[in-house]
Amino acid sequence: MPYVEAGEGEPLLFVHGSLCDYRYWQPQLSGLSKRYRCISVSLTHYWPVTDTQEGLPFSWSQHADDLAEFIERFGAGPMHVVGHSRGGCVAFHFARRHAQHVRTLTLADPGGPLQIAGRAPAALPEPVNALRARAAQLIEDGDVDAGLQLFVDSVSRPGFWEKSTTGFRRMATDNAHTLARQFRDALPAYVPEEAAEIRCPVLLIDGEKSPLMFRRTAEALVTWLPDARRNTVAGASHGMNLAHPSAFNRFVDEFIVSAGV
Repeated sequence: MPYVEAGEGEPLLFVHGSLCDYRYWQPQLSGLSKRYRCISVSLTHYWPVTDTQEGLPFSWSQHADDLAEFIERFGAGPMHVVGHSRGGCVAFHFARRHAQHVRTLTLADPGGPLQIAGRAPAALPEPVNALRARAAQLIEDGDVDAGLQLFVDSVSRPGFWEKSTTGFRRMATDNAHTLARQFRDALPAYVPEEAAEIRCPVLLIDGEKSPLMFRRTAEALVTWLPDARRNTVAGASHGMNLAHPSAFNRFVDEFIVSAGV
């Protein structure tokens, strides 16, 4: 996996979500590299290596195992890990499977459905699936900007795409080819039994204005995980680390220091 790094100190690994790559975490590399060795990766299939070998699966599960292989090859020992959105789900399952590589885990608006006891099996609502199918179809038909606007506004808030920076829009456009593949690889539901397997300290971060599904997930996971706490970034939606990087960085730093591992 391609990566960028900055700073010295304890290693801090950043895992991006949908339509993003290692560029997504630039405000964190700028702000936290004064105290940590910050490493931001691009998961397989994402920019800058988009011409991956034929038949290589696009898989959240493979991405989780790829993180373990990356840390082993990097050779800096277990890391503090931060994942956002789809990357939060990837990081969650990475920490379950490869506990020896994780010191602390921060999940920012982790993606994926939430399984509540006594309810039907968790799945995304049909209107959400229909919207995503429409977004993917627009991109495949060549109307990339319209497809990205439809999807990004749905996971943040209406108007976010129009107001986003040129850099964010370029990054999303560079990764637009991953969206249809991602929708065919549905994220698994969070369940208490799997959350209980994560023994490292965990921080849940959500945005005050994040869509309700993300805030409900944070609310549930903070009670299911053995050692967890939660912070909310005031005034922010799904891209809270970009909108309010100082607050986000402070939450991560204070959490790592307080965890003492």
